[in-house]
Amino acid sequence: MNPINLHQIAVEAMRTRGLLPAFAPQALQEAEDARQTIPERSSAIRDLRHLTWFSIDNDDTRDLDQLSVAEPLAASSTRLLVAVADVDTKVAPGGAVDDHAGANTTSVYTAAGVFPMLPEVLSNDLTSLHEGQERLAVVVDMQVEADGTVSASSVYRALVFNRAKLTYDGVSAWLDGTAPPPPQIASVPGLEAQLRLHDALAGALRQWRQTRGALNVNTVSARPVFDESGQLVDLRPDHKNRAKDLIADLMIAANGATARYLADQGFPSLRRFLQAPRRWDRIALLAASHDVQLPATPDPLALDRFLNARRLADPAGFADLSLAVVKLLGSGEYAAAPATADGANGLGHFGLAVNDYAHSTAPNRRFPDLVTQRLLKAAIAGEAPPYSAGQLTEIARHCTLQEDNASKVERQVLKAAGAWLLHGRIGEVFDALVTGAAPKGTFVRITSPMLEGRVVRGFEGLDVGDAAQVRLLAVDAEKSFIDFERA
Repeated sequence: MNPINLHQIAVEAMRTRGLLPAFAPQALQEAEDARQTIPERSSAIRDLRHLTWFSIDNDDTRDLDQLSVAEPLAASSTRLLVAVADVDTKVAPGGAVDDHAGANTTSVYTAAGVFPMLPEVLSNDLTSLHEGQERLAVVVDMQVEADGTVSASSVYRALVFNRAKLTYDGVSAWLDGTAPPPPQIASVPGLEAQLRLHDALAGALRQWRQTRGALNVNTVSARPVFDESGQLVDLRPDHKNRAKDLIADLMIAANGATARYLADQGFPSLRRFLQAPRRWDRIALLAASHDVQLPATPDPLALDRFLNARRLADPAGFADLSLAVVKLLGSGEYAAAPATADGANGLGHFGLAVNDYAHSTAPNRRFPDLVTQRLLKAAIAGEAPPYSAGQLTEIARHCTLQEDNASKVERQVLKAAGAWLLHGRIGEVFDALVTGAAPKGTFVRITSPMLEGRVVRGFEGLDVGDAAQVRLLAVDAEKSFIDFERA
């Protein structure tokens, strides 16, 4: 198989799952026409270009959604500003681009490449917060206390300027003391102080959530590796690191602040929630296998204590335990929250230990974030909500469905890539972790290459989190299947 075949598998998988693999000509033209739109200027848009804004993302990311900057305040508190790209200025509601985004609801990241939610002329250019470019943004302005609580927040529109595009790996290695500083530190005054302040601030935000039961897991995803000719050569682990955690902690804080802002303004909103795990009994059994007894009912604080203890006792095995727990927790969902100041009707997030959470920080690649941005801008302007409660309910249902479909496409293409890599290894035995056990089948993950397959023989008695040895029986890249038997 070559990359062109893999791309075709991805296209067919998207079509089968009800996703659009290509933009309509009208959408591409509409995106190109957005180059001609005149940037909005008004007294309601603050000029914050003078601040030391910066971004941290993957090395090859072009669709930059957010920047941040912070400053110390009195009494050990800190002001944190998160600027989110104002995508709404270039994507008109009801237009061809908006229709495509609303149909797919997310960018789809496959081993064959990215199928972006928005045309690249927008997401990778006009609505991306590129280094050295001034852009319109929606800013979430928060006051964070020394203990990590967000004591005050506001949301407004602003003009911003990215002074440094940094990378996760570069920043993380520097913070850990294993690599020299990113080169931008020498050329951007104040950037080193910003990064160190951000690192401390993220730690405080994380600690506050963990005292409430936020789960500190360490999952690993597979990253396709291509040679110079574009040929797929491996699927390697893509580990979390300190800089990824830093950005995640800031975005969780910003997403919570936007949810509270909309509620305070009497606006309905889209919320991201994760209910208490249905398979708590299995999580309890995993803990019991390490001589830890969890409560009979879901308890995030007790679960996090167990996870932290295992992280210290078995660092090498913690990623596998994390994966098992994440699989048993299940997937998050979207839901519409009513236009009341007190509420989301219990739409909390079990894994993050927050009760008010709205996706808002990635409007270039997630439709719920674009919808939330439109709600925020209407609230800021004192206008009526642009979506009714009924419309938000339907959007939430569709976004949950399409997110699941996108995940299935990503897994299918990853399995096709893995099947191609494994075609010469039939009969080989692998160490594996059980990642799924249901009537539809039992699935395991191996680590070299990192991929999942189905156990078609000897799966009886296996459950999520079990370690097993499996023998490779058969692969079919075109049909995206990898079959094992228990060895």
